[in-house]
Formats: sequence, C-alpha cells, structure tokens
Amino acid sequence: MLKIFDLSLKLNGFPIAEAKEYLSEVLAIPEKNYPQFVAAKRQEIVDFHLKHNVLYQNIAKNWTSGKWEDLPIMKKIDFQKSLKERLSEGYSEKNVFVNKTSGSSGDPFVFAKDKFCHALIWANIMRRWNWYGIDFNHSWQARFYGMPLDFVANKKLRLKDFLSKRYRFNIFDFSDPAMEKMLNVFAHKKFDYINGYTTNVVLLAKYLKRKNLYLDDICPTLKVCIVTSEMLFEDDKKLLEERLRVPIVNEYGSAELDIMAFESPDGIWKANAETLFIEIVDENNNLLPYGQEGRIIVTSLYNKAQPMIRYEVGDIGVLDEKSTPKNPILKKLSGRTNDVAVLPSGKLSPGMTFYSITKKLFGDEGNVKEFVIIQTKKDTFEIHYTSASELDSAEITNITNVFATYLEPGLNLVFIRKETIERGKSGKLKQFVSLVKQDL
Repeated sequence: MLKIFDLSLKLNGFPIAEAKEYLSEVLAIPEKNYPQFVAAKRQEIVDFHLKHNVLYQNIAKNWTSGKWEDLPIMKKIDFQKSLKERLSEGYSEKNVFVNKTSGSSGDPFVFAKDKFCHALIWANIMRRWNWYGIDFNHSWQARFYGMPLDFVANKKLRLKDFLSKRYRFNIFDFSDPAMEKMLNVFAHKKFDYINGYTTNVVLLAKYLKRKNLYLDDICPTLKVCIVTSEMLFEDDKKLLEERLRVPIVNEYGSAELDIMAFESPDGIWKANAETLFIEIVDENNNLLPYGQEGRIIVTSLYNKAQPMIRYEVGDIGVLDEKSTPKNPILKKLSGRTNDVAVLPSGKLSPGMTFYSITKKLFGDEGNVKEFVIIQTKKDTFEIHYTSASELDSAEITNITNVFATYLEPGLNLVFIRKETIERGKSGKLKQFVSLVKQDL
C-alpha cells in the first residue's frame, strides 16, 4: 500500500528513510554505552555551531572552560532577530524547514531545522505513536489544532492535511451548534485517533457529558486520543476517559524542538533521549539530580540549521529518580495552561485560539518581543506587549481585524506597551488569561 505520509516528506526533501535507519541504530545502542554516545553528540553539535554559526559564536564567546555545564543557557530572546542572522553557514531559507512557534508562551519566533533533523524528528514521532497502533501513512486523524482563515493559506493547509490523512476541526467556535456539527463529522468518518490541544478536546468532552453522550458510540473506530501543548489535569483526564472511552495520552513538546515526552501504554511519561538532551537546573543554572524540581533545559542534538543548545523552554519539571541516560522519565511538569475566552455572543474560544492569531500577527520582523492577552470583560481584551517601537495605526488595525476574524467583530482592544512583562514561577509568559469566569 502506498505510504503517502512518507512520500510527502520525501518529495519535500526530508530523507525519512535514512532518518528511520539512523534512528534504529541509535535505539540499538546498549544502555551502558549511551552516556558516551550522548556526550559525543553534544560535543559534535556544539563544535559545529561554534565553527559555522555567528549567532552561537557570540552567545558562547565567553565559554572557556570547555565544560558542558558552563555553556550559556539560551532563551527565546536570543532568537528574536531575522532568521538569516541565525542560520548556520551553508543553510538558507530555501534548504531548511521553517516554521513559527505558536507564541503560547508569549515569545513568538520563527525557527529553522535542517532537513535531516526534521526527518529524524518525524521518524521518532511515528515510532512513539505506533505504540498505540497509529500509522501515519494509513491512520485517520481527527485534528484539533489552529489554522489560518485566509483562503489561500487555508486551502494549502487543507491539502497538506489530506495528504497526511487528517481532518482539521475549526477550533475557534465551541458553541453547542458548532459541537453538534463536530459530532456529525465523527459519526461519518472512520477516525483512528484524536490529536490536538488539551483545552479543545476537554471542551468537546464537557459537551458530551452535558448531552450524556460517549464518543466511542458515535465513532467506534476511535483507538486513542493524544493531547498536547497544554497541561492535562487529572480531573480533565478522567472526564476524557469517561466520555471518549479510549486511552488518553499526554504529549509534551515544543515546536522549535521536538516531542520532549510522550506517555507510554504503561502510563510512564517517557522523555526523549533519542534526538534531544534534557536537563533540569536550579535558579542559578546549576544542574540538578534526578528527582529534584527545576527549569527544563533542552538541547537539539541534530539541528545544524540553527543552534538550540541548552535552550530554556520556559517550564518547570522533574526527571524521575528511576531515569537513566537512555530512558529518562518525566515525573512532573508545571505550566502550559490556558483559559477559555467567553465572548459577548456566548461563543467559547479556547485560549489556544491565540496560537493561530499569533501565527497570523507575528512574523520574522521582530518588532513585538513579548506579549500577554488579558480578557477583562466579555468584550474587552488588554494586549500587554514589549516592542522595539510603538504599534502604529496600521498594525493596530491589522490586529483588530485578525481578532474580528478569529473571535468575533466588535471587541474592544486595549493596547498597553510595557518595558517588561511579569513572568510566572516557571519563567514563562502565560499568553492568554481570562478574568471572565463562566461555568463551562
């Protein structure tokens, strides 16, 4: 049978066959040899960027000890400059994978991955998802992610979804009529699995509970639900298990990096030691042992297009005491929660709607550095931002139009420029906060 997903990667220049073969070799390395293997890969990627990447040469210019733990910790602000200024020698926007972060942390930026790195990431994702019988080439996905609403970009994404065997739901409206339409799609399509933002799938489960419905009755082919991008709280997981009646899998990832942890069928949150190196550090950047809580620092071992070395993702977590270099276990994660926007019309929009809004608003120009959006009333949103220059009337008009498109017209937007924006305990900016409470 034709492997459409693999073929689409190959046609776009991503060497998926070579990546799968290399991943098999990595997985075959004995546990006792793995620390030396990872140490060699860490040194290799650092040496590459010190030689070929001007950005990293500047960031690590004071690194003289040669010790890994003395390397500077990178933050998103290090990347808020033109992509061309960040690419390594020999790489351009024409020969790398380019995308944007969601801005869910409040720090949106464009990033790049070299094509082998991107293929290797997909090979590892496919391997982990196969734990649940999911085959990207043949399994149908019910997808609860953002999407552009302008015609051309939307049609391109729809084509990509079709080739990837995905049906993308509109996550900008979770009113009862909208959810009734969603269930009608589930009734007529043989979905194998759900993948999407936690808030969106939880809202669907709450609707199912109100209507005393069960999703596996409506879509009997459903095997598993994989939620990502936001914290999955225990009460919400129980609700999903009750109303979907399939395994609920928790994924922790970062667009600019990779999947960082993925829940196994035996309930263990297995961290990614195949393509990443994950560390936990304290407030003074000192490495913490397994079992202690601290800031999550991640290195992409294979991305040569731009450095992602000792990169702070903005979350706090704990690696389990049972962890080993080859099999690290994420014991606890703090952060990544989003509220739901309650609009004047009664429409409910999950906070991750702002994923698509920020994709639309913030490109590679780097004017807006950080932002948070606070809903103070049903019709009023404060946009707190830091920027190189004040938003001009054209930018404000554009933002107003995008809010009208993705949420609804007639909203009051209050723009507040700040020198700095206060961060939470994790050091991460919570992108959207609602002060309007409603029983969902």
